[in-house]
Amino acid sequence: MSLTTNLAGRLRNTPLPRTHALFPLFEAVVNSIHACEDGTGKSIEGSSIAVHILRDSKEAFQANLLNDEPRKTGVEALPEIKGFRIVDNGVGFNDENMESFKTLDSDYKEEKGCRGVGRLLWLKAFKTVEVLSRYTEYDGNIRQRNFSFSKEGVMPPSPEGKSTTSVNTQTTVTMSDFYPAYRKYAPKTIHKISELLLEHCLWYFIREGGRPHIRLIDGDESVELDALFDSYTLGNVEYDNADIGSYRFELTYIKARNPSLSNHEICYCAASRLVKKVNITNKIPGLYKRITDSHGAFAYMCFVTSSFLDERVRSERTGFDIEDSRQENEHSQSSLFNTDDGALDDDVVFDDIDKVVLEKISERIGDTLEASQQTGRQRVEQFVDNNAPKYKSIMRHYPNLSVDPDTTDRELDILLYKRLSDLEVKVISKGHELSIPKEGEPFEDYSKRLHDYLSMVSDIKMADLANYVSHRKVVLDFFEEVIQQHRDGKYSQENIVHRLIMPMQVESDEIKLESANLWLIDERLAFHNYLASDKTLKSMPITDSEETVRPDIVSLGVYDNPLLVNNGKQLPLASITVVEIKRPMRNDFSEGEADNPIEQALAYVKKIRAGETKTKDGRIIPQSESIPAFCYILADLTPTMETRAQNAGLTVTSDHMGYFGYNPARNAYIEVIGFDRLITAAKERNKAFFDRLGLPSN
Repeated sequence: MSLTTNLAGRLRNTPLPRTHALFPLFEAVVNSIHACEDGTGKSIEGSSIAVHILRDSKEAFQANLLNDEPRKTGVEALPEIKGFRIVDNGVGFNDENMESFKTLDSDYKEEKGCRGVGRLLWLKAFKTVEVLSRYTEYDGNIRQRNFSFSKEGVMPPSPEGKSTTSVNTQTTVTMSDFYPAYRKYAPKTIHKISELLLEHCLWYFIREGGRPHIRLIDGDESVELDALFDSYTLGNVEYDNADIGSYRFELTYIKARNPSLSNHEICYCAASRLVKKVNITNKIPGLYKRITDSHGAFAYMCFVTSSFLDERVRSERTGFDIEDSRQENEHSQSSLFNTDDGALDDDVVFDDIDKVVLEKISERIGDTLEASQQTGRQRVEQFVDNNAPKYKSIMRHYPNLSVDPDTTDRELDILLYKRLSDLEVKVISKGHELSIPKEGEPFEDYSKRLHDYLSMVSDIKMADLANYVSHRKVVLDFFEEVIQQHRDGKYSQENIVHRLIMPMQVESDEIKLESANLWLIDERLAFHNYLASDKTLKSMPITDSEETVRPDIVSLGVYDNPLLVNNGKQLPLASITVVEIKRPMRNDFSEGEADNPIEQALAYVKKIRAGETKTKDGRIIPQSESIPAFCYILADLTPTMETRAQNAGLTVTSDHMGYFGYNPARNAYIEVIGFDRLITAAKERNKAFFDRLGLPSN
């Protein structure tokens, strides 16, 4: 029973991604190469292929320019590509080739890797294709046939060969009316098109057996692919092979010296065409961007061919029916079938091939990469030493970690954080394994595994501590910058400084301790029973005060184990801390609770005590009226601030960056801290930690 093919339906079901807009051209050129291989009376090296780029007329181009706002420049100013004309002097469309052309899925050139569908791609990107071919008939005479190819089919359906006076074979294929959807994604310049065509057909340049002379023409400009290939490789082509599963893979290595190529790639080929490219930049230590040898910079390319790939390439040659990973392969619900031999052996996945090829490349250019590896390792070590000492303790677990020297600090931080996370996952996994010793395992082996596990745990904990200390350094640096910006007049709101120390409108149970930076003021503030930031006294559970005033920060410390002094008396079980933060460089402080931060803080203490102080759980604190209080005023020592401190009877600090004193009437210790003193004191308290991690403390 014969089957009828619906060409329009078949086109609709033939995929061609827009990113592969030039594939129809590439297929036409490969067809011309095959025609030159099959030609008679000349060697393939004596054959030629000319590819003409057809563009819009100058009149149309000028009209488009006038309609463009803003005006096009550079590459965009080139007239649009409307098609291509491919001319070769190969065998031509003789009767056998013509019959094959009219037969979809023809196996006429199966031995060349052809699937009989390449011409369908022509009609995916171009509205019409015109063919004019002169070929040699059996009797030795030159005949000519011409026809058009479109969604309606071949017209005329059976083009007859006609006599001609020409003495040479020649075929011209003209692809016209480039569909905008594909034209938009196609490269515009002859140089880029030449590079992509060379990549696609590179197998014909590196194989034994030669290739035709191929030239691209764009008006007065032309590019010879032979010269382009020579400039890419300097004749440096190497060969190798590898066995993966039960298949042999052939590897061809090229040092591509095209300046526009910045990525190193594995190029998977099938049916003598490039099908899939894999970027391997950074996948081998030292393989960073372009590398150099005695001849200059190059991108390393490895072309991979195998019967395994040939058997699994998709008909349109835009991909392979091969699973990327073994997990995908195991969960795949479909099987791949060969045309004659039934199910294929699909134990090999792309991850397997990539791994072997990467190992081969690493062996091939390992010596060249040594210097790059060392530079990349130094980049990591310098970043850890100077910017991220939190990762120092885990570096010994990644002795070969190396990165592109141009990697940014942000990218490095993310990379190292992932390594730390991987190590944490490994620790959890090993911990579960250690909970049950292996059956029959000698104690010495178990002891060694336990030692290795505890060593890894220790390194992670050290990284956590280093991260905590590094966080303090970052906060201090940022706090210092913010204060300076305030003084420069760029900012004016004190809540920016407030939020750096403690989030606003929250209580201690609503945030994590690490979200606050109370250590900037006093390390002891981390130990509290209750803390509120920018909350009204009325809303605080530690007092029954009805006042609606909002202290910046209020802290209540409660001690479950009272301390005994030498006279046998117990110290009070609690202390109150009030922090008032003022805008940097503020200089309008005056007498009175409204504008004097010292009086404000003492007033808050009085109002809290008057409301019968309680713990956050509602326990009454005995003798709450005598609970000691600590009042911190954070403000620059402007003239009016100094006057308020002096009038309160406070003593200037030895560095003249603050004031301190005790108010017996309020049973309160008072400290006015200038922002410079606050930052300096915090740096001094943390200096030992910064020095230990190699962080600059100044």
